[in-house]
Amino acid sequence: MATARVTVVDVGPRDGLQNEPDVLSPDVRAELVDRLLGAGLPAVEAVSFVDPRRVPQMGGAEEVVSAIERRDGAVLAGLALNERGYERLAACRLDEVRFAFGVTESFNRRNQNASVEESLAAAGSIVARAQDDGIAIAITLSVAFGCPFEGRVDEGRVLDLAERVAANGPDAIVLADTIGVAVPAQVHRLVERVLALGVPVGGHFHDTRSTGYANALAALEAGATVLDASVGGLGGCPFAPRATGNVATEDLVYLLHGQGVETGIDLDALVRVAAWLEELLGRTLEGRVYRAGPFPPAR
Repeated sequence: MATARVTVVDVGPRDGLQNEPDVLSPDVRAELVDRLLGAGLPAVEAVSFVDPRRVPQMGGAEEVVSAIERRDGAVLAGLALNERGYERLAACRLDEVRFAFGVTESFNRRNQNASVEESLAAAGSIVARAQDDGIAIAITLSVAFGCPFEGRVDEGRVLDLAERVAANGPDAIVLADTIGVAVPAQVHRLVERVLALGVPVGGHFHDTRSTGYANALAALEAGATVLDASVGGLGGCPFAPRATGNVATEDLVYLLHGQGVETGIDLDALVRVAAWLEELLGRTLEGRVYRAGPFPPAR
């Protein structure tokens, strides 16, 4: 394994809950973040600064942030898709801004009501502002492996966009398999090629077609240092038809620990968070380890 340690970012409070039919209160969403941080997650994507009329599950972002118990060394991140979103994030004094855009015109229009070129310009502006403000910045390239509207995505297009993003000097570029169509060889190749641009690379994988965990390992072997995951396997994308959940954080951590990769996460505590979330949502979640239990079982 090329990477002996990886930063696992739990995106459940944002990417996971935004696809749930129920709208949870800010206090409950803050409690989820607190529980994840208590399990040793080094970074949590806690909120999204989007218009709640478009994504009502993400309303009250400022209330969520104010209710979270900050922990030394833990990174609190938020999603911002435009300048107004960034201003709200900066006012909350979060540690990291995540800006995402789709690499295809069809997806980006539906997701952000903007062309790819417009989103590239916005990304450059937000990178510059974040650097001036001392806030870390990660740029996510959504549907980097396949688009629900345009089909297969040309690798050369993704590399061209990644090169233009890298020129602005973000802290990381995250390659997102938003609809879960990638396979390991494809992931390994693209991660290696983007790493050659001189910017740390992360991976965001969905397990829609049961390749998410294999893709995560392929990304690590190629040199990725950040992996997104969602507690319980929650998630999807409200603007991508049939996009099912992210890889489950507890399942990914079980796999990584078994492979000898350090995460700093307490798997038993994380399983308890998933069980709490199952009770809260009133349904069985997509994750497997929280149901089967870690092995060997805790004494």
